[in-house]
Amino acid sequence: MATIRVTRNNNLLFKCLSSKTVVRHASTLEPGAKYDSIVIGGGHNGLVAAAYLAKGGHRVCVLERRHVLGGAAVTEEIVPGFKFSRASYVLGLLRPLVYEDLDLKRHGLKVYPRIPSSYTPLHESSWSQGSGRSLILGTNHEEDQRQIAQFSEKDAHAMPKFEALLNKCAEAVAPLLDNSPPDVNKYFSSGLMGKLQQLPQFLPLLKTGQMLGKDLLFFYEMLTGPTTKILDHWFESEPLKATLATDSVIGAMISPSTPGSGYVLLHHVMAALAGVRGAWGYPEGGMGGVTQAMARSAREAGAELYTSQEVQNIVVDGVGEVVGVETAEGKKVYAKHVLSNATPHITFNRLLPDGILPEEYKKAIQGFDYTSPVCKLNVALKSLPNFVANPNMVENGVMPHHHCTIHLNCEKTELLEEAYLQAKQGLIPDNPMIEMTLPSSVDKTLAPPGCHVALFFTQYVPYHLAGGKKWDDETKHAYANKIFDVVEGYAPGFKESIIGYEVLPPPELERIFGLTGGNIFHGAMSLHQLYMCRPSPSLPTPYTPVKGLWLCGAGAHPGGGVMGAPGRLAALAALAQK
Repeated sequence: MATIRVTRNNNLLFKCLSSKTVVRHASTLEPGAKYDSIVIGGGHNGLVAAAYLAKGGHRVCVLERRHVLGGAAVTEEIVPGFKFSRASYVLGLLRPLVYEDLDLKRHGLKVYPRIPSSYTPLHESSWSQGSGRSLILGTNHEEDQRQIAQFSEKDAHAMPKFEALLNKCAEAVAPLLDNSPPDVNKYFSSGLMGKLQQLPQFLPLLKTGQMLGKDLLFFYEMLTGPTTKILDHWFESEPLKATLATDSVIGAMISPSTPGSGYVLLHHVMAALAGVRGAWGYPEGGMGGVTQAMARSAREAGAELYTSQEVQNIVVDGVGEVVGVETAEGKKVYAKHVLSNATPHITFNRLLPDGILPEEYKKAIQGFDYTSPVCKLNVALKSLPNFVANPNMVENGVMPHHHCTIHLNCEKTELLEEAYLQAKQGLIPDNPMIEMTLPSSVDKTLAPPGCHVALFFTQYVPYHLAGGKKWDDETKHAYANKIFDVVEGYAPGFKESIIGYEVLPPPELERIFGLTGGNIFHGAMSLHQLYMCRPSPSLPTPYTPVKGLWLCGAGAHPGGGVMGAPGRLAALAALAQK
């Protein structure tokens, strides 16, 4: 179990013990049971796949390794009385088709929009006369321009056009997210009739090109260029460029100056909460609120969901076709289709028997990049942080900027570059990239009255530390103190408010959630690992070279984030196969 540290503020902690969550397991999995489809892993994509399969008439079961459904989109009571979105922490990328088809609102999903959305306080040492002390951005374009104008009138005028182009690109990419990539190899190896039959697979690409029109060149630059070059072309001021640059490196061991980092920025603009492009929000009850709604939808459709059932092997017959799975307890269950929500590495290198994968595909899978720079911290607080740049009007009173993603160490883009270079050397950076959220500022179900939950998404940390150091308790808590010292510099008194916390560096994310390398996207979202090349250019996902085996997790197209698209596409492909 991950190490939890409780601070000296113990009185409140013990008062909260009575509210500890009780986990209930599903009914017993019967050995030898036969299904149409088996889903490995009860993360959000696995649950989405199960719901679609069940709605399509399949008898389906989900086998989840952990004691709780949800995968990385889960709510857990790490410190008694405090409910944390333990890994993923905001919702925005969920595909509208999935939201509607699974009727998630009826199944209890409620989301609080972040209004405003982004808060970048400047450290006192960076304050300058006649300039702003913080940058607060949201969906009010006039207010955004006023905020940016504190630092640059030129940037304030440029921002609306830049946002409009980003939104146009995001709209144009949408058809690609909701459809499987075309099989280019099959197309060029087919005769004329075969090519004609496959042309509909290329229609989403054509639609994307038509929607972009004359802005195709800007889109191409976003896909291939370094974020720093793009932002330098549009803007002149910090912290605006630094704030935007953080979205170009989320979850990726790259810097804003890395070619292709612009796509990661675009990926996060694809959010469309409540129909508002680029909007993100907090699900009530934490991210587990999302997956519990998905689970209810799947169960209503007839899916059987089992927890504490770790799949040990994918079972194949004598001709190499999937016939079922075997659990760690030795139970075998059978199905014509097996959909894996595990990473490609786990699916093909651990669960599938040796000698089944074609050599070309096996080599491609072995070269898939899982490098991660992410360390997540979950912190219980007895009071809200009080930022010097925007002091609280009332003691412990929620201010609009408490609703935001709070960007720290974000005075200039160079800090991101420096942190990246240190991590590449195996070092914990002097100034980590920090994104802090306070979902309890809008969702009162997460913490006891007057208390709060703080979630820290931080970069850059290496999986393997220099000098043979390990991510042991001492290292994790030293890193936590580094983060807390940074927050203290912006909001004095923060450290005194801490009740308890958890630290999840890449090895812990891998161990607990099955994220190979600790990568939150099931593999880097770089251009050579996207669309037709995810996870291999030899076959478009969700298909695999093994008959009856499908990839339904984020290692398949269109990739990571709580989207539900990989699960939906895999289920539709399985349903379409006779």
